Amino acid sequence: MFVLVVGGGKVGYYLTRELLESGHEVVLMEKDRARASQIADEIGSIVVAQDGCEGKYLGEAGCSRADIVAAVTGDDEDNLVICQMAKHHFDVPRTIARVNNPQNEGLFRHLGVDEIISPTRMILGSIEQDIPVHELLHLAALGESDLEIIEAQLNEGSPAVGRTASDLQIPEGCSLFAVVRDNVATAVRSDTVLSVGDKVIAIGKSDCDAQLRLALLGPLEG
Repeated sequence: MFVLVVGGGKVGYYLTRELLESGHEVVLMEKDRARASQIADEIGSIVVAQDGCEGKYLGEAGCSRADIVAAVTGDDEDNLVICQMAKHHFDVPRTIARVNNPQNEGLFRHLGVDEIISPTRMILGSIEQDIPVHELLHLAALGESDLEIIEAQLNEGSPAVGRTASDLQIPEGCSLFAVVRDNVATAVRSDTVLSVGDKVIAIGKSDCDAQLRLALLGPLEG
């Protein structure tokens, strides 16, 4: 498999090195000539010291025959431009983009980037695992819309405990779709009775947070 990596920062460098060690054909583009030279001294002549945002240089780097283009620079705009050119001018089957600002994820999806890697969202997801149970966890963005997958764990004081899904005042634009109980996920039905310890999975817009929290977890303490 031939992978064209654009961006020679730490992410691009280690990604290229791992791909090479796995036996893949790789070219790394880095526009900073000093950085490109440094990387070339370590991993060889597969480094192209050019700007991946320019179609001419993408072509010279072999973009037209790439199986994957991974745009992993530190600039979201550059990554989007690179993926757009790779997809629409060079017919690359799969594009992967690093997205530093989670607010840009919807735009990247709308414009056809095949896979989005968001370090910010990954770290946030890890941090949220330690948030107290009276908070909602935002697990992932969903598709091209502003919908998110949200989790709420019900504790002893949760107003939803002992009630069915149909009893709850779920805000418009939000839907409960699964309950995880004893590590088993089941679909939420209108007669599903919620219990202490349940993890309730919902889909909704971020502006539903306050009402959804109130329905499932009750008012914030303090």
